[in-house]
Amino acid sequence: MNVGILGAGHIASTMAKTINSMKGGVKCHAVASRDFERAKKFACEHGIEKSFGSYDALASEPSVDVIYIATPHSHHAEHARLCIEHGKAVLCEKAFTKNAAEAKSVLDFAKEKNVLVTEAIWTRYMPSRKLIDEIVASGIIGKVTSLTANLHYNISHHERLVNPALAGGALLDLGVYTLNFALMHFGAEIERVESSAALTQTGVDGTNSITLYYKDGRTAFLNSGIFSRSDRKGIFFGESGYIVVENINNPNAICVFDGNDNLVKKIEVPAQITGYEYEVEEIVATLNAGKLECPSMPHSETIRVMEMMDLLRKSWGVKFPGE
Repeated sequence: MNVGILGAGHIASTMAKTINSMKGGVKCHAVASRDFERAKKFACEHGIEKSFGSYDALASEPSVDVIYIATPHSHHAEHARLCIEHGKAVLCEKAFTKNAAEAKSVLDFAKEKNVLVTEAIWTRYMPSRKLIDEIVASGIIGKVTSLTANLHYNISHHERLVNPALAGGALLDLGVYTLNFALMHFGAEIERVESSAALTQTGVDGTNSITLYYKDGRTAFLNSGIFSRSDRKGIFFGESGYIVVENINNPNAICVFDGNDNLVKKIEVPAQITGYEYEVEEIVATLNAGKLECPSMPHSETIRVMEMMDLLRKSWGVKFPGE
């Protein structure tokens, strides 16, 4: 299976390294950048056979089966449609698009063209997801009443994080993980949402706090930001203890504590290349099966998250150009 990478930035480099270390016939076959010299350099660094100076050339390349989109959020819809138009399966980085309207348009177009498209929210595909659910469901800490999840990195110096024209802000880059964490493990039966955000001088959210109140009485407390480093933990609180997920962005361990703060169990997650391999494995398997949606991230969930983020941004007064 030949994978093409659309975009030649940092995250694209991580994907190339991942695919090059995978087995099972998956190959990083081509890369495209708007700057041909950059694409050529990227290809040389990662042992990639083909390089292109335009995204259209990559989408038109007959030997490419799947295209991984690694451009800013603001351009995901445009680039996904380009790939779909040429019949290429698409693995599109999160956030899937800048808003729900774009997401629906892309997914409708994919259905019309009979093309597989999925969102590369890597935590949805990781084996840690099932491990966390099993531990919570085991009853080891009794009835679970709430969870917290945080994700902060000191990344405000990157233009794409603060530029509204690039659909910047903490929510679409980091908050998308906290929302997915809650939805994966608590579900979507939400009664109401409360939130607040501190905006940057450019008008996007620099930090945010989101509370999801579930119909069954459970609560999820979520926060993310682009100015500092946090512990990135996800914690489930139960009647007789708590469960700590180390790093919700790429879980490396799950620790269970009793009501006296004693560590009673620690589960290590399986060894991995980078964590990106799971989404690649699933889109390849789904493509080979002739299906149009990856089971770990159904289109309905992609739309759900985009709609939630639209409502959050609206309540904060954050708008992107063209909205």
